[in-house]
Amino acid sequence: MKLTILGCYSATPRSITNPTSQVLEINNQMFLIDCGEGTQVQLRKHKIKFSKINQIFISHLHGDHCYGLVGLVSTFMLLNRLNDLHIYGPKGIKEMILLQLRLSNSYTGYGLYFHELTSTESEVIFENDKVRVRTIPLKHRVYTNGFLFEEKPGARKLNMDAVLNHEIETCYYQKIKDGADMLLENGTVIPNHILTFDPAPVQSYAFCSDTLYDESIVPLIHGADVLYHESTFLEQDKSKTAHTMHSTAIEAATIAQKAHVKTLVLGHYSTRYANLNAFKEEAETVFDTVELAEDGKVFNFNK
Repeated sequence: MKLTILGCYSATPRSITNPTSQVLEINNQMFLIDCGEGTQVQLRKHKIKFSKINQIFISHLHGDHCYGLVGLVSTFMLLNRLNDLHIYGPKGIKEMILLQLRLSNSYTGYGLYFHELTSTESEVIFENDKVRVRTIPLKHRVYTNGFLFEEKPGARKLNMDAVLNHEIETCYYQKIKDGADMLLENGTVIPNHILTFDPAPVQSYAFCSDTLYDESIVPLIHGADVLYHESTFLEQDKSKTAHTMHSTAIEAATIAQKAHVKTLVLGHYSTRYANLNAFKEEAETVFDTVELAEDGKVFNFNK
């Protein structure tokens, strides 16, 4: 599982920082999560192939999370994209993008599909044979969702020594990999666990930005391998969280601790702070395994 941080700061872009956007690669699938201004520049800078992005997930319609989207959609057209593009986000995202395309007399030569979200309950919004994505309802000033990306278990691996020892024909290999026991001609049943090894462990990634501290998300993200949780403020400015509906680093760490996740990645920092290490130091008073998101940083999470 690989995570590339394209931008991880709140509010406005600056010459040295970018608003929220990141690319998650999980089980050989690539997903773009949020698309603040400058996302396509960051994609080029970090040599991420545009053609591999077929699904985009937008948490909410504040500008620092979606104002780069119409530019990216337009660039895909200029690059003669052929693959369909699916965009998942709050109701209104379709109107936002199509209005800009219409008024600029632009179009797409590829299929552009919007999946607008309205539910305040967690729901599965994307699924294929490798990955499932469900929403994480968050508490912010506008309708907002985080996203939980979960690998699906792969097929079991053949124990070739055992398979050859029992002289099992190759036509049965796939059934065995799918979990079936083997019935031999003499009536003997060979249990599947003798003929196979467990598949590789699965991984999961929870993206939570932006949100007020909210323990109701804990059951949804329980046991996640990695949690990205916004930490807009340090504890000295906790009084600002109520009206902005954001979180502190300690609050993010508390969610990580209660959810028993393996790794916490902090991000969405207010640009009022010059020292990011303070976020890590505060979070580590509650939770041990803390990483700092930084623009351009790449995380490789091993199984």
